[in-house]
Amino acid sequence: MNGVVEQESHFLADLGRRVRHGRTVRGLSRKTLSQTSGLSERYIAQLEGGQGNVSIILLRRVANAMGVRLDDLITGNDAIPDWVVMRDLVARATPAQIAAAKAALSGSAQGAGAMRQRVALVGLRGAGKSTLGRLTAERIGWTFIELNAEIERENALSVREIFAIYGQEGYRRLEQAALRRLTEHPGPMILATSGGIVAEPLTYDLLLQNFYSIWLRAKPEEHMQRVRDQGHLAMTGDHATAMQELRAVLMSREPLYARCQATVDTSDVPLDTMVDRLTAAIETRFGLAASA
Repeated sequence: MNGVVEQESHFLADLGRRVRHGRTVRGLSRKTLSQTSGLSERYIAQLEGGQGNVSIILLRRVANAMGVRLDDLITGNDAIPDWVVMRDLVARATPAQIAAAKAALSGSAQGAGAMRQRVALVGLRGAGKSTLGRLTAERIGWTFIELNAEIERENALSVREIFAIYGQEGYRRLEQAALRRLTEHPGPMILATSGGIVAEPLTYDLLLQNFYSIWLRAKPEEHMQRVRDQGHLAMTGDHATAMQELRAVLMSREPLYARCQATVDTSDVPLDTMVDRLTAAIETRFGLAASA
Protein backbone atom coordinates (compact mmCIF):
# COMPACT_ATOMS: atom_id res chain seq x y z
CA MET A 1 0.00 0.00 0.00
CA ASN A 2 2.84 2.36 0.83
CA GLY A 3 4.26 1.77 -2.63
CA VAL A 4 0.99 2.83 -4.25
CA VAL A 5 0.80 5.97 -2.13
CA GLU A 6 4.37 6.83 -3.03
CA GLN A 7 3.65 6.38 -6.75
CA GLU A 8 0.59 8.62 -6.47
CA SER A 9 2.65 11.22 -4.64
CA HIS A 10 5.27 11.19 -7.41
CA PHE A 11 2.51 11.45 -10.03
CA LEU A 12 0.99 14.52 -8.35
CA ALA A 13 4.41 16.13 -8.00
CA ASP A 14 5.18 15.55 -11.70
CA LEU A 15 1.73 16.84 -12.65
CA GLY A 16 2.30 19.99 -10.62
CA ARG A 17 5.69 20.50 -12.24
CA ARG A 18 4.18 20.23 -15.73
CA VAL A 19 1.40 22.69 -14.88
CA ARG A 20 3.92 25.14 -13.42
CA HIS A 21 6.21 24.78 -16.44
CA GLY A 22 3.30 25.22 -18.86
CA ARG A 23 2.23 28.37 -17.05
CA THR A 24 5.66 29.99 -16.74
CA VAL A 25 6.78 29.19 -20.28
CA ARG A 26 3.69 31.05 -21.51
CA GLY A 27 4.46 33.99 -19.25
CA LEU A 28 1.26 33.55 -17.23
CA SER A 29 1.09 34.53 -13.58
CA ARG A 30 -0.99 32.45 -11.19
CA LYS A 31 -3.40 35.36 -10.99
CA THR A 32 -3.88 35.42 -14.77
CA LEU A 33 -4.32 31.64 -14.94
CA SER A 34 -6.79 31.88 -12.07
CA GLN A 35 -8.85 34.50 -13.87
CA THR A 36 -8.79 32.59 -17.17
CA SER A 37 -9.63 29.18 -15.71
CA GLY A 38 -12.09 30.36 -13.07
CA LEU A 39 -10.12 28.58 -10.35
CA SER A 40 -8.66 30.15 -7.24
CA GLU A 41 -4.98 31.05 -7.01
CA ARG A 42 -4.84 28.86 -3.90
CA TYR A 43 -6.06 25.84 -5.85
CA ILE A 44 -3.51 26.46 -8.62
CA ALA A 45 -0.73 26.84 -6.04
CA GLN A 46 -1.74 23.52 -4.46
CA LEU A 47 -1.91 21.86 -7.86
CA GLU A 48 1.57 23.10 -8.79
CA GLY A 49 2.84 21.97 -5.40
CA GLY A 50 1.56 18.42 -5.94
CA GLN A 51 -0.77 18.67 -2.96
CA GLY A 52 -4.07 16.83 -2.58
CA ASN A 53 -6.27 14.99 -5.03
CA VAL A 54 -7.01 16.56 -8.40
CA SER A 55 -10.37 16.73 -10.13
CA ILE A 56 -10.09 15.83 -13.81
CA ILE A 57 -12.70 18.47 -14.66
CA LEU A 58 -10.78 21.23 -12.88
CA LEU A 59 -7.52 20.05 -14.43
CA ARG A 60 -9.23 20.28 -17.82
CA ARG A 61 -10.05 23.92 -17.07
CA VAL A 62 -6.39 24.59 -16.32
CA ALA A 63 -5.31 22.90 -19.56
CA ASN A 64 -7.83 24.88 -21.61
CA ALA A 65 -6.77 28.15 -19.98
CA MET A 66 -3.14 27.46 -20.91
CA GLY A 67 -4.01 26.25 -24.41
CA VAL A 68 -2.50 22.78 -23.92
CA ARG A 69 -3.90 19.28 -24.23
CA LEU A 70 -5.09 17.61 -21.06
CA ASP A 71 -3.22 14.41 -21.86
CA ASP A 72 0.07 16.31 -22.08
CA LEU A 73 -0.35 17.42 -18.47
CA ILE A 74 -1.27 13.92 -17.32
CA THR A 75 1.08 11.69 -19.29
CA GLY A 76 4.09 13.99 -19.36
CA ASN A 77 5.48 13.92 -22.88
CA ASP A 78 8.03 16.61 -22.07
CA ALA A 79 10.86 14.07 -22.27
CA ILE A 80 10.66 14.45 -26.07
CA PRO A 81 10.74 18.22 -26.89
CA ASP A 82 9.18 17.76 -30.35
CA TRP A 83 6.49 15.33 -29.25
CA VAL A 84 3.60 17.78 -29.71
CA VAL A 85 4.79 18.68 -33.20
CA MET A 86 5.25 15.03 -34.17
CA ARG A 87 1.84 14.04 -32.86
CA ASP A 88 0.10 16.81 -34.79
CA LEU A 89 1.95 16.03 -38.00
CA VAL A 90 1.16 12.32 -37.77
CA ALA A 91 -2.51 13.03 -37.09
CA ARG A 92 -2.78 15.10 -40.29
CA ALA A 93 -0.46 13.03 -42.48
CA THR A 94 -1.44 10.96 -45.49
CA PRO A 95 -0.28 7.33 -45.75
CA ALA A 96 2.40 8.44 -48.22
CA GLN A 97 3.65 11.11 -45.83
CA ILE A 98 3.78 8.62 -42.98
CA ALA A 99 5.80 6.26 -45.17
CA ALA A 100 8.20 9.11 -45.99
CA ALA A 101 8.50 9.94 -42.29
CA LYS A 102 9.38 6.34 -41.51
CA ALA A 103 12.06 6.47 -44.19
CA ALA A 104 13.45 9.67 -42.70
CA LEU A 105 13.51 8.23 -39.18
CA SER A 106 15.26 5.12 -40.44
CA GLY A 107 17.95 7.27 -42.05
CA SER A 108 17.10 6.52 -45.66
CA ALA A 109 15.74 9.96 -46.62
CA GLN A 110 17.84 12.74 -48.11
CA GLY A 111 18.11 16.17 -46.50
CA ALA A 112 16.32 19.26 -47.75
CA GLY A 113 17.88 21.97 -49.86
CA ALA A 114 19.56 25.12 -48.66
CA MET A 115 17.55 27.51 -46.50
CA ARG A 116 16.48 30.77 -48.04
CA GLN A 117 17.88 34.05 -46.76
CA ARG A 118 15.38 34.43 -43.94
CA VAL A 119 16.42 35.17 -40.37
CA ALA A 120 14.17 35.11 -37.30
CA LEU A 121 15.16 36.82 -34.04
CA VAL A 122 13.99 35.06 -30.90
CA GLY A 123 14.17 36.05 -27.24
CA LEU A 124 12.38 37.55 -24.27
CA ARG A 125 10.82 40.97 -24.42
CA GLY A 126 13.65 43.45 -24.08
CA ALA A 127 16.13 41.25 -25.94
CA GLY A 128 16.41 43.85 -28.71
CA LYS A 129 14.66 41.95 -31.48
CA SER A 130 12.98 44.99 -33.03
CA THR A 131 15.84 47.47 -32.57
CA LEU A 132 18.66 45.15 -33.63
CA GLY A 133 16.61 43.58 -36.39
CA ARG A 134 15.81 46.93 -37.97
CA LEU A 135 19.37 48.29 -37.70
CA THR A 136 20.95 45.09 -38.99
CA ALA A 137 18.51 44.86 -41.89
CA GLU A 138 19.38 48.43 -42.88
CA ARG A 139 23.09 47.63 -42.71
CA ILE A 140 22.96 44.54 -44.95
CA GLY A 141 20.14 45.74 -47.21
CA TRP A 142 17.51 43.20 -46.18
CA THR A 143 13.80 43.64 -45.47
CA PHE A 144 12.81 43.95 -41.81
CA ILE A 145 9.43 42.62 -40.66
CA GLU A 146 7.92 42.57 -37.19
CA LEU A 147 5.58 39.62 -36.71
CA ASN A 148 3.21 41.49 -34.40
CA ALA A 149 2.93 44.30 -36.94
CA GLU A 150 2.00 41.73 -39.59
CA ILE A 151 -0.66 40.26 -37.32
CA GLU A 152 -2.11 43.71 -36.68
CA ARG A 153 -2.05 44.60 -40.38
CA GLU A 154 -3.71 41.37 -41.48
CA ASN A 155 -6.46 41.54 -38.86
CA ALA A 156 -6.95 45.33 -38.65
CA LEU A 157 -6.67 45.07 -34.87
CA SER A 158 -3.93 45.90 -32.40
CA VAL A 159 -2.34 43.07 -30.43
CA ARG A 160 -4.00 44.45 -27.30
CA GLU A 161 -7.40 44.32 -29.02
CA ILE A 162 -6.76 40.79 -30.28
CA PHE A 163 -6.00 39.60 -26.75
CA ALA A 164 -9.08 41.38 -25.41
CA ILE A 165 -11.40 39.85 -28.03
CA TYR A 166 -9.90 36.42 -28.70
CA GLY A 167 -7.64 35.78 -25.71
CA GLN A 168 -4.15 34.30 -25.79
CA GLU A 169 -5.24 31.18 -27.65
CA GLY A 170 -6.82 33.28 -30.40
CA TYR A 171 -3.72 35.43 -30.68
CA ARG A 172 -1.52 32.35 -31.05
CA ARG A 173 -3.71 31.05 -33.89
CA LEU A 174 -3.38 34.35 -35.72
CA GLU A 175 0.35 34.38 -35.01
CA GLN A 176 0.80 30.96 -36.60
CA ALA A 177 -1.28 31.96 -39.62
CA ALA A 178 0.79 35.12 -40.15
CA LEU A 179 4.04 33.19 -39.78
CA ARG A 180 2.88 30.57 -42.25
CA ARG A 181 2.25 33.29 -44.82
CA LEU A 182 5.69 34.75 -44.17
CA THR A 183 7.29 31.39 -44.99
CA GLU A 184 6.34 32.20 -48.58
CA HIS A 185 8.33 35.45 -48.47
CA PRO A 186 11.24 35.06 -50.90
CA GLY A 187 13.65 36.98 -48.69
CA PRO A 188 16.11 38.22 -47.85
CA MET A 189 14.44 39.28 -44.61
CA ILE A 190 14.90 39.61 -40.86
CA LEU A 191 11.86 38.79 -38.75
CA ALA A 192 11.36 39.96 -35.16
CA THR A 193 9.14 37.49 -33.29
CA SER A 194 7.19 37.74 -30.05
CA GLY A 195 8.87 36.56 -26.86
CA GLY A 196 6.34 33.78 -26.27
CA ILE A 197 6.43 32.19 -29.72
CA VAL A 198 8.62 29.40 -28.34
CA ALA A 199 5.78 28.29 -26.05
CA GLU A 200 3.67 27.15 -29.00
CA PRO A 201 5.34 23.96 -30.31
CA LEU A 202 3.74 23.91 -33.77
CA THR A 203 4.40 27.59 -34.44
CA TYR A 204 7.95 27.40 -33.13
CA ASP A 205 8.70 24.33 -35.22
CA LEU A 206 7.37 26.15 -38.28
CA LEU A 207 9.76 28.99 -37.49
CA LEU A 208 12.79 26.74 -36.99
CA GLN A 209 12.11 24.84 -40.21
CA ASN A 210 11.80 27.93 -42.39
CA PHE A 211 14.07 30.56 -40.83
CA TYR A 212 17.64 30.73 -39.63
CA SER A 213 16.72 31.43 -36.03
CA ILE A 214 18.96 33.46 -33.73
CA TRP A 215 18.45 33.74 -29.98
CA LEU A 216 19.24 37.23 -28.73
CA ARG A 217 20.42 36.40 -25.24
CA ALA A 218 20.72 38.88 -22.38
CA LYS A 219 20.92 38.88 -18.61
CA PRO A 220 17.60 39.14 -16.71
CA GLU A 221 18.63 42.54 -15.33
CA GLU A 222 19.18 43.87 -18.83
CA HIS A 223 15.84 42.53 -20.03
CA MET A 224 14.13 44.33 -17.16
CA GLN A 225 15.97 47.61 -17.69
CA ARG A 226 15.22 47.63 -21.41
CA VAL A 227 11.53 47.01 -20.77
CA ARG A 228 11.49 49.91 -18.32
CA ASP A 229 13.35 52.11 -20.79
CA GLN A 230 10.69 51.31 -23.38
CA GLY A 231 8.07 52.67 -21.00
CA HIS A 232 6.34 49.36 -20.28
CA LEU A 233 6.18 50.00 -16.54
CA ALA A 234 2.71 48.53 -16.16
CA MET A 235 3.96 45.05 -16.95
CA THR A 236 6.85 45.22 -14.50
CA GLY A 237 5.03 46.34 -11.34
CA ASP A 238 6.98 45.85 -8.14
CA HIS A 239 10.63 45.43 -9.13
CA ALA A 240 11.46 42.46 -6.87
CA THR A 241 8.34 40.55 -7.87
CA ALA A 242 8.79 41.42 -11.54
CA MET A 243 12.41 40.23 -11.49
CA GLN A 244 11.38 36.97 -9.87
CA GLU A 245 8.72 36.38 -12.52
CA LEU A 246 11.09 37.34 -15.34
CA ARG A 247 13.76 34.92 -14.08
CA ALA A 248 11.16 32.14 -13.87
CA VAL A 249 9.97 32.77 -17.43
CA LEU A 250 13.53 32.95 -18.76
CA MET A 251 14.53 29.75 -16.97
CA SER A 252 11.53 27.87 -18.35
CA ARG A 253 12.13 29.12 -21.89
CA GLU A 254 15.91 28.79 -22.07
CA PRO A 255 15.85 25.17 -23.34
CA LEU A 256 13.45 26.30 -26.07
CA TYR A 257 15.48 29.37 -27.02
CA ALA A 258 18.56 27.13 -27.14
CA ARG A 259 17.02 25.23 -30.07
CA CYS A 260 17.82 28.21 -32.30
CA GLN A 261 20.61 27.66 -34.81
CA ALA A 262 22.67 30.49 -33.36
CA THR A 263 22.95 32.67 -30.26
CA VAL A 264 24.04 36.31 -30.08
CA ASP A 265 24.87 37.66 -26.62
CA THR A 266 23.69 41.25 -26.17
CA SER A 267 24.70 41.68 -22.52
CA ASP A 268 27.02 44.44 -21.30
CA VAL A 269 27.88 45.82 -24.74
CA PRO A 270 26.86 49.00 -26.60
CA LEU A 271 24.25 48.95 -29.35
CA ASP A 272 26.80 49.17 -32.17
CA THR A 273 28.54 46.05 -30.89
CA MET A 274 25.23 44.19 -30.72
CA VAL A 275 24.56 45.08 -34.36
CA ASP A 276 28.10 44.01 -35.30
CA ARG A 277 27.59 40.63 -33.64
CA LEU A 278 24.22 40.01 -35.26
CA THR A 279 25.51 41.11 -38.65
CA ALA A 280 28.50 38.78 -38.34
CA ALA A 281 26.26 35.83 -37.45
CA ILE A 282 24.09 36.41 -40.53
CA GLU A 283 27.02 37.05 -42.87
CA THR A 284 28.75 33.88 -41.67
CA ARG A 285 25.66 31.74 -42.15
CA PHE A 286 24.77 33.00 -45.62
CA GLY A 287 28.24 33.77 -46.93
CA LEU A 288 27.52 37.45 -47.45
CA ALA A 289 30.26 39.90 -48.38
CA ALA A 290 31.47 41.89 -45.39
CA SER A 291 29.54 45.12 -44.91
CA ALA A 292 31.28 48.34 -45.71
